[in-house]
Formats: sequence, structure tokens, C-alpha cells
Amino acid sequence: MPKTDAKIPKATLKRLPLYYRFVNTLHSGNVDRISSKELSEGLKIDSATIRRDFSYFGELGKKGYGYNVSYLLNFFKTTLQQDAITKVAIIGIGNLGRALVNYNFSISDRMQIEAAFDVASQVVGEKIGDIYIEHMDQFEKIVEEMGIEVAILTVPGKIAQTSANRVTKAGIKGILNFTPERLNVPSDVQVHHIDLGVELQSLIFFMKNH
Repeated sequence: MPKTDAKIPKATLKRLPLYYRFVNTLHSGNVDRISSKELSEGLKIDSATIRRDFSYFGELGKKGYGYNVSYLLNFFKTTLQQDAITKVAIIGIGNLGRALVNYNFSISDRMQIEAAFDVASQVVGEKIGDIYIEHMDQFEKIVEEMGIEVAILTVPGKIAQTSANRVTKAGIKGILNFTPERLNVPSDVQVHHIDLGVELQSLIFFMKNH
């Protein structure tokens, strides 16, 4: 468990799923232990950053030994609550929303898109994979019945805030925002913004300045 007196930086928290996936791969390959240098080389993250990230959670390794892979895997499973399935809903079934439903977080069997919503009559009632697209009129009812914990917004920017308001009022505490809008939400709601334009601009900048 993390130290109770430590405020863990967001950058560290964002790297935890990367650590988990890498350690899980090591475990699947029957690797027993790994050094911070080997972690650094495998993850392309400098070893000082890895050691600093791990330090927020107490002693995860031993000097001269490195890290026990099974211990790290169990730690990250517990910390990231990988033993529980997180149910996700997506709002807005345009091209991007449709692609995400088709993809359906196949990178992890611990997260699953369970519901999809739109207001357009031409898509409501359509089935994508195993999921029927529901009308937003049913949103609150389905969220409560299914225990949805996270919402993905792929709606037009002009209705992003209205959609976010509805999501938070339904009790959802996590939003993955694919719209260009910055959302105002209660302090107990986490929002991660995915701006593809900004990410591409950042990528091109680093390519040209490497």
C-alpha cells in the first residue's frame, strides 16, 4: 500500500499501468526477478524515475537483488484493482465511438465497454458486437442497473459539458474525454483528456527536435 503521508504525483499514477503490463509480461515469461536497469531498458523510462515512482509505495525491491516479479505483479494488481472488472459506457456513437466499441478495450480483460448511448434515431437500436446502442433517455437507468463506473465521451464538443454533467449526476466518477473541450466536474470525479490533435502535434515536435 502507498505511504499515507505521500502525495503521489499524477505522472507517477499514469505510469503504473505501464509498469503493470510490463511486469505481467515478465511473469508470463517465467522471469523471477528484474533490476531497475532492466526495467528501464524494457520500458524506455530512466531508472531514476522508476525508483522514485516505486518509492511512493514503500520498499518494493531490495538493493543488490532488484525486484521480485511475482511480488510486483501482485502489488500492481492490488493497487490498480486488476482483480475487479471495471464497467464502461460510451456516449456518442460516431466514427470514433463506433471504433472504440469495436475495439472494446481488448488490451485488458479487466475493463469492458458494457453500454453505448446516442440520441440519433439512425443508430439507436443498432448492435455493434454484443452491444446494443441505447437512447440517452435510458442512460441513468442502465448505469444504475449495470454498475457503470467509467464513461467515455465521444460527443460533439458543443454538448460535452452537458454530457459530463449528466454523467457525474448519475454517480460515475471517471470520464475519458475525447472531445476538445475542458470539462468542469466535481472534485471527486477524475477526467482524462485525450486530444488526438495535441498528441500528434507533440509527436511531430519531438520528431523534428530529437
